[in-house]
Amino acid sequence: MSESSLNDSKRLDEKVIGNGENALQTVASINDASITELHEERNGQFHRSFTPRQVHIISLGSNIGSGLFIATGKALATGGPGNMVIAYLMVCSCVWGVLQALSEMTIAFPVSGNYIDYADRWVDPALAFGGGFAEWLGWTAIVAAESSFFNVLIQFWAEGSFPEAATITIFLVACMVIFLLPNTVFAWFEYVTSLIKIFLFLLIIILSLALTLGAGPKGYVHHGETWTQHPPFLNEFSGFANAALLATWAVGDQVFIGIIGGEAKSPRFSMAHATKLVPFRVNFIYMISIVFITVLVPSDDPRLLGGSGVAASPFVIAIQDSGIPGIASLLNAGMMCGVLAIAAESVYLSSRILRTMAHQRLIPESLARVDSKGRPRWALLITCMTAVALGYIQLSSGGLTTLNWLISITSASFFCNWVIIAFTNWRFHSALKAQNDPLFTEVYAWKSSLWPLAPGWLMAVSLLLFGCCIAAGVNPIGGSGFTAYNFFEYMIGVLVIVGFTVGYKLIFRTPWRDPLVADCTTGRRSLSVEEINQLDEYYKLSNWRRFLTYVQLW
Repeated sequence: MSESSLNDSKRLDEKVIGNGENALQTVASINDASITELHEERNGQFHRSFTPRQVHIISLGSNIGSGLFIATGKALATGGPGNMVIAYLMVCSCVWGVLQALSEMTIAFPVSGNYIDYADRWVDPALAFGGGFAEWLGWTAIVAAESSFFNVLIQFWAEGSFPEAATITIFLVACMVIFLLPNTVFAWFEYVTSLIKIFLFLLIIILSLALTLGAGPKGYVHHGETWTQHPPFLNEFSGFANAALLATWAVGDQVFIGIIGGEAKSPRFSMAHATKLVPFRVNFIYMISIVFITVLVPSDDPRLLGGSGVAASPFVIAIQDSGIPGIASLLNAGMMCGVLAIAAESVYLSSRILRTMAHQRLIPESLARVDSKGRPRWALLITCMTAVALGYIQLSSGGLTTLNWLISITSASFFCNWVIIAFTNWRFHSALKAQNDPLFTEVYAWKSSLWPLAPGWLMAVSLLLFGCCIAAGVNPIGGSGFTAYNFFEYMIGVLVIVGFTVGYKLIFRTPWRDPLVADCTTGRRSLSVEEINQLDEYYKLSNWRRFLTYVQLW
């Protein structure tokens, strides 16, 4: 161990000597973790490039994109305002559960690749492979989907005068070139684009309130006619199921927050902050937007299903009806920044997932190499090449159909990975209990509130979403009846995860992890003296000052 590490251990021992046995265990865990890291650096090491402030802002702006601005229109048209509000509220509540379960593990074991690593060490390598492959393919497909949406945004102004192939090329090049630069560039790119999305989102909420109160040359005060003069619930359970699946697509699986937490400079502060901040943003801010949508736009408006891109957005429809000029173009420009940011997030997340699978030897380990700038070269190259191929597939006949199936894998992988996270978190607790591990008694240890409520709620909602997949596949909206094509379009994601997990298990006969001997050492990171001093200062602040750290944007 280096001299600086020994000095840190000595200083920490002096600082927490009054805590008795727990303090000694904390110091011992630092020494053990330092020795273990030597083995974990065999394929290179990621740099901790994300500052707490960057993680704070990126947490606020992540997953704000086409799913929220556009997919809400389809959810309203097919489910009605009642189904839409209930479905989005249910799915948004899962964000709290995901981050509660994920943060426990990420703060103690801040490894890039995150829950794939945890599923391997505490459950079964086969589960890690199945979930990891679906997550990698699903998020890589999102890059292609966002390139298509970027073209729609360009055509909003170009009106067909700019070739689609050129638009997709520009988008993909802009997205990929970010990863030729050090990780700090990506961190700042996500920081700036998240700020843009936050201000755009706040503008939309303020504008929605004004439209509700009658703003605009053609505006009028809305009294809830969209609820009273139209059916609040459409298409029975299939309407709810479709709205719930679209809500899952819009909200995302929040794994991105865990991944950047694994490369944060202070995972204890950053993840604990995000665990409170992101659920508030999703549950409060998202739901305000959803309620405004149901008040401003009737569910039978043909533009909700007949338009494309921003033309199908309920926000744009409401603005156009009010007669306010220029706002649609402003929203279009903001969304262009948003989709590029989401595509970059997708490449980042997918490459880390692929690298973790290789590092865990679930796939060839040669793909796990990290270069001197902290980039997983081969994982990035494979992810980028796949994303480019999927992006250009859209230009061929039948390419859009292939892409829609890949997007279905993404949607299903979100709630399937919630199940994996919930079950992994339960096994994590089982391993700590079986080994009498003092993790939760260490200095500034972080434990999920009301555990096991978070993983239990996640599991319950995910099972309901699985039922929604079956319902949407068997009884599609529109009365077309059951078809094998429609069924597999909705179920392909679930089948991929289950099939790859079972297949990997049967072929490689992977071991079911025994809690008594499960790995609770590799990658473990106890707090440094500097972090403990920072947390001491933070918790000395008044409640008001600490609250301001959640809302400030600088």
